[in-house]
Amino acid sequence: MPSITHPSAPCHTPADAAEDVLPSVDTHKDVHAAAVVTVLGATLDGRSFPATTDGYRQLVAWARPLGILRRAGVECTGSYGAAPTRHLSAEGIEVTEVNQPDKAARRRHGKTDAVDAEAAARAVLSARATATAKTSDGPVEILRLFKLAKASAVKSKTQAINQLKSVLVSADPALREAPASLTNPHLVKRCAELDDLTTTGPAAAARHTLKLLARRIQHLAEEIDDLNKRIAETVKACAPGLLDAYGAAPTAPPPC
Repeated sequence: MPSITHPSAPCHTPADAAEDVLPSVDTHKDVHAAAVVTVLGATLDGRSFPATTDGYRQLVAWARPLGILRRAGVECTGSYGAAPTRHLSAEGIEVTEVNQPDKAARRRHGKTDAVDAEAAARAVLSARATATAKTSDGPVEILRLFKLAKASAVKSKTQAINQLKSVLVSADPALREAPASLTNPHLVKRCAELDDLTTTGPAAAARHTLKLLARRIQHLAEEIDDLNKRIAETVKACAPGLLDAYGAAPTAPPPC
């Protein structure tokens, strides 16, 4: 996909080839606005690029002739800016995270993507933004994703168990009394094995609902077990000493 350019020519005279310049990116879902600024704060050029792999290549190819690229400023490196951050890091460019646009610049020039991109560069140059962006390509990111999925599965499993017990409370005595003394695992197993009645009515609907909820719980339990194993394997491969009594989650982010 070709880049979307505005303007088509540099706004200022390009920097000397041996001079450091700082590209910056105002990130969005589909299109990123970029600007290149000299270390003295002069804007050399500004363009927009699609939020794709090819777009990131275009961005670097466009910025390199303007000067030496050592650092870059990128907004929202934990969301829309995660992919361009990884690409810039892979190109040997140190990325600084810029989370908040310059409000003073917005008041002077209005809200535009080009202004935000330039403001991101100046935030890095002025040391207002100093945090090195995470590349999100190591074990910490793997653990974050696995734990995100696990938290959702645990929440859904708890909800399903509560719903199953709620259905049992109002079910017919014949259906309610048999599993009354069972532990949760045995209760779920018993309900998952219920046969559907050939008749219709509340009793048949309750049996079918219990079976569906029980099988959902079993499936979620399998998901949780799988994620626990993957989390433990990731921590063990990176820093085995960080496995705590929980057995699957580190007490601190792995150092590698």
